[in-house]
Amino acid sequence: MSITVVFLGKLADVAGEPSRELQAPIDWAQLISMLEPGLMAAIADDTVRVAVDGELLPDKTALSASDGAEVALLPPVSGG
Repeated sequence: MSITVVFLGKLADVAGEPSRELQAPIDWAQLISMLEPGLMAAIADDTVRVAVDGELLPDKTALSASDGAEVALLPPVSGG
């Protein structure tokens, strides 16, 4: 049983990959604990949003993902 975590934008650079598989089920505390320190710090930023199966969560700490889910980590949008 697994979930796919997708790293978007600069988070993919920090992670060194666009996505990875993690053991399911997972909540926010478990997700944080499974990541390396640099990536953990990057996604802990208040501006990073979380979506589960395409639906943005109002509070990323409410994350609850089960087998087959896709969890997307979205950094703040910047541009010009």
